[in-house]
Amino acid sequence: MEHSPAGPARRIRSPADRDLAVTALAAIDGGEPLLRTVLAVPGAHCAGCIAKIEQGLRGLPGLVSARLNITSKQLNVTHASSLTIPALVEAVGRLGFEAQPLSDAASREKNPETRRLLRATGVAGFASMNIMLLSVSVWSGAEGAIRDLFHLLSGLIAIPTVAYSGQPFFRSAWSAVRRGRTNMDVPISIGVLLVTALSLFEAVTGGPHAYFDGAVMLLFFLLVGRSLDSVMRDRARDGVASLLKQQAAGALVIRDDGGSEWVRSEDLAPGMRMIVAAGERVAADGIVETGKSGVDLSLLTGESAPRLLAAGDRAHAGTLNLDAALTIRVTATASDSSLAEIARLMGEAGQGRSRYVRIADRAARLYAPAVHTLAALSFVTWLLVGASAHQALLIAAAVLIITCPCALGLAVPAAQIVAAGSLMRAGVLVKDGSALERLAEADRALFDKTGTLTLGRPDLFNPQAIPDAAKPIVLALASVSRHPLASAVRRSLEAEGVCPASLDSVSETAGIGVSASYRGVAVSLGKIPGLEIDSLATAFTMEGHAPVILCFNDQLRPEAAGAIERLRALGIESSIATGDRAASVAAVTRGLGLRAQSSMIPQDKLDLIDRLQNQGRKVLMVGDGLNDGPALAAGHVSMAPASASDVGQNAADAVFLGDSLMPVARAVVAARRTMRIVRQNFVIAIGYNIVAVPLAFMGLVTPLVAALAMSGSSIIVVANALRLRTAAR
Repeated sequence: MEHSPAGPARRIRSPADRDLAVTALAAIDGGEPLLRTVLAVPGAHCAGCIAKIEQGLRGLPGLVSARLNITSKQLNVTHASSLTIPALVEAVGRLGFEAQPLSDAASREKNPETRRLLRATGVAGFASMNIMLLSVSVWSGAEGAIRDLFHLLSGLIAIPTVAYSGQPFFRSAWSAVRRGRTNMDVPISIGVLLVTALSLFEAVTGGPHAYFDGAVMLLFFLLVGRSLDSVMRDRARDGVASLLKQQAAGALVIRDDGGSEWVRSEDLAPGMRMIVAAGERVAADGIVETGKSGVDLSLLTGESAPRLLAAGDRAHAGTLNLDAALTIRVTATASDSSLAEIARLMGEAGQGRSRYVRIADRAARLYAPAVHTLAALSFVTWLLVGASAHQALLIAAAVLIITCPCALGLAVPAAQIVAAGSLMRAGVLVKDGSALERLAEADRALFDKTGTLTLGRPDLFNPQAIPDAAKPIVLALASVSRHPLASAVRRSLEAEGVCPASLDSVSETAGIGVSASYRGVAVSLGKIPGLEIDSLATAFTMEGHAPVILCFNDQLRPEAAGAIERLRALGIESSIATGDRAASVAAVTRGLGLRAQSSMIPQDKLDLIDRLQNQGRKVLMVGDGLNDGPALAAGHVSMAPASASDVGQNAADAVFLGDSLMPVARAVVAARRTMRIVRQNFVIAIGYNIVAVPLAFMGLVTPLVAALAMSGSSIIVVANALRLRTAAR
């Protein structure tokens, strides 16, 4: 594989290099090119995996940095060209994880692991219910041949279930063991297989006890937690994919001979001249050479009012050309465009947030070695005191099962799921369970303006200013244009039941407005040369009459002031961070009593969040537009309204429904209550282990009782979490 020589950072253009997701960066001091490679690591699923991989790669010759994004399960490696991709894959493999170069096509595919986990969970749940029905009969006093038959029937259900549903744990455990390492799946696998084997032995030999129910129940509880985690991570990955859908497929490019040809966006290169017709999206960043048109820049700024672009102005990829054709000279490839930069910032922001380590993850790092040691110690101890190998194995299996961290593992997700259900009924959809943890910690809120604090749609403020006789004319003019202000006029007048007049010689001039003739009289809707009016205003003129100024407003969301006040009572300071211009923000700042920073591009919002977080603040970002995507991903926690763009909704941790802003404050209250329940659950889980482990070690607990005790502790944790059913009230 050939890499680009040293020089400014740029995307490698060959198909092979794109498939391997390799980007050339600047040269290192010795003149050797510095590269960035992305590897898919599907087996990474916890904070311990992050530490093991990132620390395990340190010291690798040619490695500059390695960062594992647990959400996307992608390893971003910056390295010298002398460190090849096969060598990187091999190094990760030595750490116990399968890795492979990430292709663009593969990055867009749905995660097959989630489907496998959900199927395995369903199978384990169904089998567990059936085995428990058989076990109830044995517990009720079935003896002799009936008991043996029920044990064998349980085995016929349990053995294929363990073989199928246990694969996620068995594969992970085997991958670690064959490389001389361990993880928390190793003791889980040993415990499940040991109990299943002992139960089979008991069933075949007619023993009084079999523990198939314990083994299958254990798998079911563990798979539920892992499936939920995988589903939530899948949702978190959707943000960048939705953003990249805004990329135009290509553009009509003017050749040197004066002809034109269609060129795909990925093949556009600096210097090419492309024609962007009205209604098309700009395919790459560039400079306008000819033409004048209104362009929807909400992708970058969030502002609803279009901006007029003319010769010499910069055009950005993904923005929508509204009025007239533009000829644009390309200045950056699609992979280096503003749209691609926003997607990159979202990915990097999500990677930074993925380092957030929960208490349960930190405890799990010590789980595997502690359980291995304890189980081995119990086996050896009982052998030394004269117990049979069979009895010693049963005690060791009981120790393995009773120390399973189900209650500890459920302490967080059980509370999160119940609280998320309560919030859903209250109109807040929580997509990432850990978002409730971060939301509870929030002490600073940043709000976008248009579409977030306001409803995001201009409304005609003074329809009474239009004379009744002129309303049909104004409606006819407004119906011609796709401008947001014209649409607001049309909605207002149609709501009054006005019917449009018949016009002649209708034309629309980009950045000016619509003009026509009505019964020989010139009429227009738009700007008047020499008359300065606000960006949220337009004028209707009719020859021989004074112009009528039409004003618009973007209404605040219902309960916006109450929500800001409630956040203040919770100790959360709020302010506005928006791409809108200062003049259009002034009314909102006055109405809500908030400070505002205006005319911000996505990078500005990221810088603001970074400064606040460097000061120790936990930022709640609330936004709706494509331009808010990176900030929503970078915030400590984020929310978006249901009216937000696909990118905004996917990048946010939670989405609130309806027009009211009060759900934002309610979500904070619910999150803080959730974390109180989580802390109680940790006390329950730890207390259970303090009591149960010594009993199992002393041989006072059979594997069946161990499974029941483990399940019982989990049930208590879940029951405590159910108190959150009214958390969002």
